Amino acid sequence: MSGFFVPHDLKAPLKGAASGPLAGLSAVVKDMYAIAGERTGAGNPDWLANAVPATAHCTVVEKLLAAGATITGKTICDEFFYSVAGMNAHYGTPTNVRAPGRIPGGSSSGSGAAAAAGACDFALGSDTGGSVRIPASLCGLYGIRTTHGRIDTTGVMDMSPSFDTVGWLAASAGVFRKVAPVLLGGTAVKAPIKNLLVADDAFEQADDPVGELLHDALTAMSGRLPKPQHVRIASGGPDRTLDYWRDAVRVIQAAEIWQIYGRFVEEKRPRFGPGVAERMQAASKVTKAETDAARKIMWAAHNHIRSQIAPGAIVALPSAPCIAPKIDTPAADMDAYRTRVMRLTCIAGLGGLPQISIPAGTVSGCPVGLSFIGWAGGDEALLDLAVTLSRYCGIERA
Repeated sequence: MSGFFVPHDLKAPLKGAASGPLAGLSAVVKDMYAIAGERTGAGNPDWLANAVPATAHCTVVEKLLAAGATITGKTICDEFFYSVAGMNAHYGTPTNVRAPGRIPGGSSSGSGAAAAAGACDFALGSDTGGSVRIPASLCGLYGIRTTHGRIDTTGVMDMSPSFDTVGWLAASAGVFRKVAPVLLGGTAVKAPIKNLLVADDAFEQADDPVGELLHDALTAMSGRLPKPQHVRIASGGPDRTLDYWRDAVRVIQAAEIWQIYGRFVEEKRPRFGPGVAERMQAASKVTKAETDAARKIMWAAHNHIRSQIAPGAIVALPSAPCIAPKIDTPAADMDAYRTRVMRLTCIAGLGGLPQISIPAGTVSGCPVGLSFIGWAGGDEALLDLAVTLSRYCGIERA
């Protein structure tokens, strides 16, 4: 178990502007965002040793500082952001204070753990395959994966550009919502929420106590939501299953991370922790034919998902299939957990859509997140929904 911050943390807090919408709030940032004069480590000490200090802040950090936020630290993450567990073999596993002895979720593990512990008002992460949504769920936080491409990622390290997004986490719905106008760029697509789709195939992935709590939460929230319609998001043929979609995401992520970091891996032979080492080795072997086939599945899924989630429609699903696994969970079981997670997270990823996770309640004393996927550009509607529904969060199940 460890703290939340990397050994190469900031020498001193970066003070934000004296006034602005985020004045008086503190933030931490994942170790992938460029900060002037600092090296970005990607969770790996060998990458850090070869990195040079940034000459300027990345765009996202500039916006936070200009809005008045003070950045107090750089947080631990999974190596090269290639995990949803949040366990770093070099820097330790950030402590999940909401579920002691259990993982915080990754790859934005330090950001999620810090926000849950009250070490900051909000935390900057990233979400490619669940890296904000999973820590939000496991640590009992509000978290968002934004519409793909809405936030400028200049100065942010890549993982898999086909799916990479900026996201953030906070313990309170009010602070969570307040960050949005500062960071969200692009065009908002405004529409009232008129349709609630409950993704039965996604709920089937969840442990029974988790699914039951989330259905109870939706019932408690029913006065603030449209009448639910039960659907299967992945349906219509053998190439439309959550596993089929998950595997396409896995292949594309592997191909892209190797394209970005493969030369460094081959030349520098960096030390990797368990899990990441095996995934990097597998990534090196992905063929062009496999990648091309996966991209065909990706675009077919993209169109199918967006046809169901038009402006005004949202989809309810579990953020994660279970409560946080214990830190000493065997490797084979962690691999199975990762597969289950990606069946859920691949939906918004393939659609390029925004998704929020809200802290619905607890099972056996551990946090459980309820998610809503919105339409492209519907980030603000989801954030407003999080504030509206916050009064209904806190259901407990033994």
